[in-house]
Amino acid sequence: MIILSIETSCDETAVAIVEFKKGSAKVLANIVSSQVKMHSNFGGVVPSLASRMHLKNITPILKKAFQNAKINKKKIDFVAVTNGPGLIPALMVGVGAAKALAYGLEKPLIGIHHIEGHIYANWLKKLNAENNKLWEAEFPIICLTVSGGHTQIILMKKDLNYKVLGETLDDAVGEAFDKVAKLLELGYPGGPVIEKMAKEGDEEKIKFPRPMMNSMDYNFSFSGLKTAVLYEVKARKEIDNQYKQDVAASFQRAAFDVLVSKTIKAAEKHKVKNIVLGGGVSANKKLQKLLAGAIKSNLSACGFSFPVSRLTSDNALMIAIAAYHHVEKNKGIKDWKSVQADANLKLK
Repeated sequence: MIILSIETSCDETAVAIVEFKKGSAKVLANIVSSQVKMHSNFGGVVPSLASRMHLKNITPILKKAFQNAKINKKKIDFVAVTNGPGLIPALMVGVGAAKALAYGLEKPLIGIHHIEGHIYANWLKKLNAENNKLWEAEFPIICLTVSGGHTQIILMKKDLNYKVLGETLDDAVGEAFDKVAKLLELGYPGGPVIEKMAKEGDEEKIKFPRPMMNSMDYNFSFSGLKTAVLYEVKARKEIDNQYKQDVAASFQRAAFDVLVSKTIKAAEKHKVKNIVLGGGVSANKKLQKLLAGAIKSNLSACGFSFPVSRLTSDNALMIAIAAYHHVEKNKGIKDWKSVQADANLKLK
């Protein structure tokens, strides 16, 4: 089975072609064109510009993917695409291209939820191997998805079965990282630069709040933490590099303490077999270390997984992996006319 997948939910134009056989995946092509440099000039993603760049990039990237895969288009069995959530102008480019391919090739089309893709990125443990055995996960699983647009705790009782236990009530954690980086004049995107600065800082130096850490639910709020950083920085007369490092470290630890605490609480409640990370913030080594330590201390029999580094950011390979599970379960396989872009698509 060969699946061609497309991802254009935000500012990456991505195409993958993957051959699946007996629970293994052979990556024939995996291309990501990032727009980070362009959007960094504006301190964040500009939807109209993102859409314009997707339109410019999608055809050349599709051509390159077929060249890399060295297969005829007619060998494709399924087309898959991120159809939400995300920026609607960006989503429409990818969905439009996928529908055209599905129509032209007379193949089924599978719409994939963006967060579903981030979760299933965990099923591919190696990226460069010729024939990758997909993870045979034990359920139930708690998924912590953390990115610039999403912060959610999701319960999976089986493949393709999702229950959102909690989510952010305001800023996503990745968005908070971007805003704190902007306050400290560190540039965009904020996640990598905050992580780098935090390595040289003292995370105990500034006592930032841990919003909602002790609430009885699994929801999050990061706007108050971001505001606390704002007040701290504004009250400072002299801001040197060491101070920025201390702010970065203290902010990062405060945010991660909340994420880890709520995830462990959810895992204990639902007696899960595994905890998985997903999304751009899952690449953060400090978060990986803190969560691994908390699991070892509180849930010694629980497994822990996070994606290989190249699959933490938006990519089409994760969409292909999710689509493979849809085919295996015969779920959500449609014709080209039935898949629509939806900026507010719900995970279900």
